[in-house]
Amino acid sequence: MAVRKPAPERKAEILEATLRLADELGPDRLSTEAIARAVGLTQPGIFRHFPTKQAIWEAVATTITDKMAAGWRTVLDRGGTPIDRLRGLIGAQLRLIQATPAIPAILFSRELHAENDFLRKSVLGLMNRFHAAIAGEIAKAQDERMFRRDFDPDDAAYLVLGLIQGLTVRWSLSGRSFRLADEGVRLLEVQIGLFTAHSADMMEGERHA
Repeated sequence: MAVRKPAPERKAEILEATLRLADELGPDRLSTEAIARAVGLTQPGIFRHFPTKQAIWEAVATTITDKMAAGWRTVLDRGGTPIDRLRGLIGAQLRLIQATPAIPAILFSRELHAENDFLRKSVLGLMNRFHAAIAGEIAKAQDERMFRRDFDPDDAAYLVLGLIQGLTVRWSLSGRSFRLADEGVRLLEVQIGLFTAHSADMMEGERHA
């Protein structure tokens, strides 16, 4: 017999199980029966908290969004330079993915791309917000002559996003054989080196300032 728990606690337990099973089974194979077994409830018990499977995915999308946004806010509220905050944004994102490996599983799933329009739009909106945060810090670094000014910050932000996405795929395919955040920070330094202004560029900027 299932132990009766307060509704918020039970909902959090269901969402945690959904994320764990999405990683273990894959989002496309995840069923409400599997979720119910994982938390010791019947299917009707699950539906007392979430009336449909769609509602579970909507709550999962909200949970992921809230966790990511909280990490970004913490970084953006810090002091330091724009490059410091750029490093912080990427590190926070990769640490969250490392701690919640269901995230890439969901991103590459049919559930996201074809079956669940709400989930797809939620993730797309989240990626757009992350892109804007990265582009904003790159633009600030250009304004402070820390980065070259001969490229578009939006384009540069897409390159950084591509670094994260490609690295996450490699991490997943390798059986998570390396520390995702550490490798991401290392590769980001290579990217930062390509963005950084050369001495001649900085001198030119100072002459025209």
